[in-house]
Amino acid sequence: MRGRVWKFGDDINTDVLAPGIYIKLPLDELALHCLESVEPNFAKQVKEGDIVVGGHNFGMGSSREQAAQVLMELGVAAVIAHSFGGIFYRNAFNLGLPAIVSRDVDQIAADQILEIDLRSGSLKNKTNGDELTSEAVPENLMALIEAGGLVPFLENKLTKKS
Repeated sequence: MRGRVWKFGDDINTDVLAPGIYIKLPLDELALHCLESVEPNFAKQVKEGDIVVGGHNFGMGSSREQAAQVLMELGVAAVIAHSFGGIFYRNAFNLGLPAIVSRDVDQIAADQILEIDLRSGSLKNKTNGDELTSEAVPENLMALIEAGGLVPFLENKLTKKS
């Protein structure tokens, strides 16, 4: 996986990702407001395959599944952070969005190009050549990513048993 970085700080909460005032809109319209309070141009400029990098507590707050859904709707390939809100972390994987824990996020800047190996936990900064590390994604969560999320994973599993 390879993409351009969008860099954010600590405590990006679910209301910043999927603002409550717009929560009843269809997903594609809600996504247009993703992160607008901290980066007004994010939803207009993010491209398929881009990577969001955050600090501590990324996705903290309410349990709204839309916080991970809007990132996927906008084409974000992965989120890397020091740490995640627990519910966001699980929702991300349940939807097939990699949420990667790394202590090296302070060494990553906006607009750099990262190459990620989810299984090994290797992060390569293709812009400056830095070799960074992250936690490898466990196999059970890799299975969710590869299936496209929890629902397709379970559908595949049930189909194989039939």
